[in-house]
Amino acid sequence: MLSFMLGGLGMPELIIILVILILLFGARRLPDLAKGLGQSIRSFKEGAADAAKIEDKGPTEQPK
Repeated sequence: MLSFMLGGLGMPELIIILVILILLFGARRLPDLAKGLGQSIRSFKEGAADAAKIEDKGPTEQPK
């Protein structure tokens, strides 16, 4: 499953990407970037779950 999520990237490619990220952002900022990414993903999942709940309820009738 991990290989599907990574699009078939191997270890050498991941190491190159990590080195580029360290060069661009610096080693001190990477944990903050990862934390922000994790919070964004969590927020997206919560929003998707809320949308699914609303969709499951179906349309509500409007009073006349």
